[in-house]
Amino acid sequence: MSRPLVLFTDRTDLDPRPGRALLEDAGCDTVLAELPSDRFAEQVLPDGAERAVALVVGFARIDKPLLDRLPNVGCIATMSAGIDMIDRAEAERRGIWIVNLVGAATEEVAAHALTLALALERHLRESLAVTASGGWTEELEPVPRQLSGLTLGLFGFGRIARRLAEIAAPVFGAVVAHDPFVAEAPAGVRLVDRDRLLAESDVLSLHLPLSPETAGSIGREAFSAMREGANLVNVSRGELVDHAALVEALDSGRLRGAALDVLAGEPADPGDPLRRDPRVLVTPHVAFLSDGSLERYVLDPAANVLEWLRVGRLEQAALTGTAVEPLLLG
Repeated sequence: MSRPLVLFTDRTDLDPRPGRALLEDAGCDTVLAELPSDRFAEQVLPDGAERAVALVVGFARIDKPLLDRLPNVGCIATMSAGIDMIDRAEAERRGIWIVNLVGAATEEVAAHALTLALALERHLRESLAVTASGGWTEELEPVPRQLSGLTLGLFGFGRIARRLAEIAAPVFGAVVAHDPFVAEAPAGVRLVDRDRLLAESDVLSLHLPLSPETAGSIGREAFSAMREGANLVNVSRGELVDHAALVEALDSGRLRGAALDVLAGEPADPGDPLRRDPRVLVTPHVAFLSDGSLERYVLDPAANVLEWLRVGRLEQAALTGTAVEPLLLG
């Protein structure tokens, strides 16, 4: 039996070598491509890539034309929780398994969301500007709000939002959440409908997957329904937010500020005005980042592919594919 080939589709900001070594030591061949995320860019495959049976995907676009050129692929493992870079309908039609990262950076993303919320509420940027210019307390114009009088709203209530609720509940006066797929919440969190979430949240933190239904869903209608003077935090996907509508909401005073770890079309345009807007805190998609999470982001996708190669199926999958005979023994 020839060694199965696993194609790493793109070079991200993570070092793929540990993941490739894990697969190669187990009896696989690996190859690294540089496929684009841009849907209009040409997809150039390395020689021999057509025999790949599995993909490890960073940001690369996985669509029908690419899969037509990779007819043997039966498993796609992502280096992220999101799978929006994959044409799910096409993968389902072909019986391809999709497995994403679950829990690799739950603690980190929750902590980053809370950090951004507190930085907005405590006017951290303005305070740093005062001290940098030689000023002191009396130069700081905005007066922070008392956190115990504020409501933290969680749009989406999955693993990360639940962890955020745990660590933020002692700080905020109340925590509310909306998720149409969740029927029960732990003590200290009140489940509400979407309209009430928007109306009651002083800080609204987004924890939604990106899909055709959620893309741009935080736009003019949502901002107009939000509590006046609220802050927005987004550590999920940049495309969830209509950024033109966000600027309008900031200009009108409907929103007090925003903190974004993600922007649309990453890597974001260096000229994106949100990067320099004094009302907006932007971090460079680092919510997931820690020494522990880096190891999991590199090794877990490779381990997921190994499970599929050895068993022919996956117990934990974002998309269940067609069970096959194991392609790798041991």
